[in-house]
Amino acid sequence: MTELANRIRDQLLTAIDQDQLTLPTLPEVALKVRDIAEDDNATIQDISKTISDDAAMSARIIKVVNSPLFRGSREINTLNMAVSRLGMDYTSSLAMGLAMEQMFQATSDMVDRRLRTIWQRSTEIAGIAQVLAQHYTKLRPEQATLAGLVCQIGALPVLRFVEDHDLQVNSAMLDNLVDELHPVIGDRILKRWDFPLELHHVPSEHVNFGRQVPEADYADVVMVASLQTLVGTGHPYTEMNWHEVTAFHRLGLDPESGMEDDEDLGEQMDAAMALLKG
Repeated sequence: MTELANRIRDQLLTAIDQDQLTLPTLPEVALKVRDIAEDDNATIQDISKTISDDAAMSARIIKVVNSPLFRGSREINTLNMAVSRLGMDYTSSLAMGLAMEQMFQATSDMVDRRLRTIWQRSTEIAGIAQVLAQHYTKLRPEQATLAGLVCQIGALPVLRFVEDHDLQVNSAMLDNLVDELHPVIGDRILKRWDFPLELHHVPSEHVNFGRQVPEADYADVVMVASLQTLVGTGHPYTEMNWHEVTAFHRLGLDPESGMEDDEDLGEQMDAAMALLKG
């Protein structure tokens, strides 16, 4: 890293250590939906009423439920029916993801492009993670979806810091800053957001390729999903020996036989990845 990049990194880490870094807050609708989903006495009508206040989110959820991944014998055209089909937990994760998308925007072109690229890849990771959890683990698919969506959430404060301070960095320097800092910041954000404990360390642990845990967890499915999105890209991670990535073993997957070789699985992944795209 250059001297400037090192200085920015040091400023950010100091701000984190002193709890002075402004971390993003979840949009209000996401918080409301999560509270309802966690209330044992809440009903489908309760969650539908909250989501209905956001016309764009309502339309997207109805679009999701009519996608190939969830489509039943007849078309769903009301929010109540959509939530009934998806279930409250999946609806909550989906609403949170759709609400978070609003956060991945900026005013400067360089930062805005990166935020949108990061969000795009996060939706792909989330889709693959959902299918992996469903087919290869006992983990909750909707929780795996949420884990994928937030695995790069730590990039937000890094990019906002660069934008707010009008720091003159080139593309490569900015990418290095994000790659180095987003995992530790992401963990802080999920703790601040009061996410489930099982997701708190997904941002840092999904890039800990030699991690040792007793059984597959959400960081594992996100790790494998993340690597899958990089196939054919020339990213440095594609140069690693994936047989040494312990998550593949815990999921019972051979890194050399791509999951896309399974036609049904490939179609499900394509459908899942498309869910959160506009």
